[in-house]
Amino acid sequence: MDVPSKTPQIKRSKRWVLLLAIAVGIATISTTIYIISRYRRLPSTSAPTPSPTVAIARKVTALGRLEPKGEAVHAATTGSLEGTRILRILVKEGDKVRVGQILAILDTRDRRLAALKEATEQVKVAQARLAQVKAGAKAGEINAQKATIVRMEAELQGNVKAQSATVERMEAELRNAETEYKRYQQLYQEGAVSASTLDSKRLAVETAQKKLDEGRVTLKRIQESVQAQLNEAKANLNRIAEVRPTDVQAVQAEVDKAIAAVGQAKADLELSYVRSPRDGRILKIHARPGEVVSNQGEGILKLGQTDQMYAVAEVYETDISKVRLGQRATITSDAFPAKLQGTVDQIGWEVGKKDVLSTDPAAATDVRVVEVKIGLDSASSQRVTGLTNLQVTVEIEP
Repeated sequence: MDVPSKTPQIKRSKRWVLLLAIAVGIATISTTIYIISRYRRLPSTSAPTPSPTVAIARKVTALGRLEPKGEAVHAATTGSLEGTRILRILVKEGDKVRVGQILAILDTRDRRLAALKEATEQVKVAQARLAQVKAGAKAGEINAQKATIVRMEAELQGNVKAQSATVERMEAELRNAETEYKRYQQLYQEGAVSASTLDSKRLAVETAQKKLDEGRVTLKRIQESVQAQLNEAKANLNRIAEVRPTDVQAVQAEVDKAIAAVGQAKADLELSYVRSPRDGRILKIHARPGEVVSNQGEGILKLGQTDQMYAVAEVYETDISKVRLGQRATITSDAFPAKLQGTVDQIGWEVGKKDVLSTDPAAATDVRVVEVKIGLDSASSQRVTGLTNLQVTVEIEP
């Protein structure tokens, strides 16, 4: 009878356990809700506010080189003078020069200077002739020309008279030879002379005839030649006795031609001088007196405007957006202890290959860069006037 009495007690204990578990769960949930709701009602200052992220601007660093304002230029001759030799070089490295200043003289100078002098003299001669034509011939020249005509007329008459006498003599000789030949023909028929003797007489006739023909030709030639000279002298007399516009124009054309020749001679002479294309300083002399001029390569010498030096920085294309005109920059190098200061003056418009190579073997050499020119301050420029093409490190301030 004891077993049946324990069963209701077990069931009641299980019910109490279940009710207790439910009560604990409800209490836990309520406590959690209370804590959460209380936390939300706390002032916002009780929770720390995260600080905003601030972007820190970085400097743009690049390798570069120093160069004078406008880049260094090479002074050389024109292509037409290639092969001539250098006579003298009038400057030395480090000299300051002005635009147009003669830097070197070529060995063609003396020859072309002589040509210029000759051309100048020709101008003087042509101008004198022009003045003479415009003024007309002087009385003395006209009288001299008239005397020349009289002399030529007398000469013509004398020569013609002398040659005419010679022709008359030859005609007489021919007549005598013909008479002698006829007489010997009669004697030959009579058998008084030989055939050879007759032939000699016939030959004498032919010779006399030939001389007469030559004499007549000479007479005609004398008459025509002297007459032509006489006609020319008379025409010249008429020409110098008056001033004709056509004569003035012809001589004026000669003057203009002579003046043009002087201009060409001056231009040729100028090619014998090598002049400075700009103000600047001689950086390097590549040739020496006596050497043959060649425009292949570096020319005769190199110069640049070193009063204003520039640092040409090769900025990576990924950094070029951070560079603006007017930004300050610092330039350093192992070649000088002080830091140079400058301002971004020009930003290139083209992306190209890197020219200034780093000494770091791990550095990339195939990167793409943009050239940025930084004009150095006056004091900085003075420190590096003699360091063109020096490799430098450039830091462009943000």
